[in-house]
Amino acid sequence: MSPRTVFRTLLATCLLAVTAGACGSERPETLVVLGPWTGPEGKAFEAMLHRLDDGTGKSYTYQGTRSLRETLGAQLEAGDPPDVAILNSIGELVEHARAGHLTPLDRAATARAYPPWAPRLDVDGGRRTYWVPLKVDLKSLVWSKEGSARDRPAWCVGLASQATSGWPGTDWIEDILLHQAGPATYTRWATGDVRWRDPRVRRAWTTWAELLGRRTRAAVDRSLTTPYVGPRGLLDSQRPRCTHEHQGAFIRYVYAHDRVRVEPAAGYLGGRPEHDGAYEVAGDMAAVFSGDPAARALVDRLSGERARALWRERASDGLQPFFPDASDPQPTDATGRRIADILTAKARTLCFDASDVMPPGVRDAFHRAVLQYFGDPTEKRLDELLGRLDTVRTEAAKDAAPGHLPESEVCAPPGG
Repeated sequence: MSPRTVFRTLLATCLLAVTAGACGSERPETLVVLGPWTGPEGKAFEAMLHRLDDGTGKSYTYQGTRSLRETLGAQLEAGDPPDVAILNSIGELVEHARAGHLTPLDRAATARAYPPWAPRLDVDGGRRTYWVPLKVDLKSLVWSKEGSARDRPAWCVGLASQATSGWPGTDWIEDILLHQAGPATYTRWATGDVRWRDPRVRRAWTTWAELLGRRTRAAVDRSLTTPYVGPRGLLDSQRPRCTHEHQGAFIRYVYAHDRVRVEPAAGYLGGRPEHDGAYEVAGDMAAVFSGDPAARALVDRLSGERARALWRERASDGLQPFFPDASDPQPTDATGRRIADILTAKARTLCFDASDVMPPGVRDAFHRAVLQYFGDPTEKRLDELLGRLDTVRTEAAKDAAPGHLPESEVCAPPGG
């Protein structure tokens, strides 16, 4: 039973008991927020959310889950969606907008919803904004042990992630393509206008295999079953010992010590110097799934300055979130400040995670193909996998009805 259903049941019981004096005359309205954060991250977000209760007459409850897609789908099917859900997949958000699940945002939130995190969509004859980023992350990063040779990296690889296993590998291929072929080709590929068998895309796959080098069957199997993150991070725990890891900014919470350095990934990917200023990014976007005007007002408040300041205050070092504009409060730890500077000042172009832009069916096929290629990085196997992906791409294109993602908003300069 969802938190809102529980609340409604309690409220109904209360109303039946009013004549007996069991309930007060008024109760605050409760809005339900569904999100991806659990553990310390979830507690920090929830603490911020409760601070937003003050003076509004509203009550907010947070439901955090690692199975966000499945939970949201079940709630929609049951006709009891959350008031607000926080998703990291633009492809899924586009599908929800086209299906009529989302309510367009108010003007105040729309002003903070700029590319590449929140494009405006043409749905039902109107160009509207349906979500806004709450926090963002930089992905084009390499973490390495201090003193390790930059020109001879031994790469850590962990590809397991419950139902979404494989995404650490798709991040590699996306980042390589971005730096080899540039943002324009990356955008056309992410939105389905460049074939998977295109030589530029194929080269990104083979470059990944070359960078990782030859691996024993035992090492391959170990990487396929190793979670992408552990209590101490892959650099400190993976066997055999490795020296470098390609991973996003969120991983800094396990590397909060001076023995690990972080730097842009461009220098490792065999790219072209003119594309060094391009970075892959991801975001967690809030969308309204109910018709309650109070839900739209909540998204406006969640994306505002006060909520961001409260969130940073409540989160511990290494878990303080990154926000999309240089004027927003940023992390206070040294590593976080360096990453925020790249994200908001040094980067010339930010490109949203390509697999999160793709329709969910294409994205899921990409995840599976990465796992299969990692296990068998041969030319024959790659031909087969890219052919399958082109078939999935063609099928997805048939369903690209009004509401599809505009190419112009996948990559953008920092700060909109």
